Amino acid sequence: MNMPQETRRALVRKYKETVLPAGVFVIRNTLNGRVYVSGSLDVEGAMNRARFELGLRSHRNKALVRDWIAHGAEHFSFEVIDRVKERDDPAFDRAAELEKLLELWREELQCTGDKGYNTP
Repeated sequence: MNMPQETRRALVRKYKETVLPAGVFVIRNTLNGRVYVSGSLDVEGAMNRARFELGLRSHRNKALVRDWIAHGAEHFSFEVIDRVKERDDPAFDRAAELEKLLELWREELQCTGDKGYNTP
């Protein structure tokens, strides 16, 4: 597909300026109820990466990988559970806001020990 150079540059610039949704996601083992809670400044991308890594058996959380292999992909669900609410305030810190949300959800879902895959 041939597109004018200016059109291409404008599309690339628009893509680079797009703010991706930041948030918290959970990977849930539907057989035993254990959860893995994580977050990212690109929540959809991080969730897709986790799914891909589990499929390759290369995710950094070895307990999660073991259960993924033992139970199969069909027994895991992936869900975005919260998103960072964007603000126009120039002092707004997306990363700090994400950390607060992540702490809140990790405490709420008790994702360590027998109930989860996260390490304390």
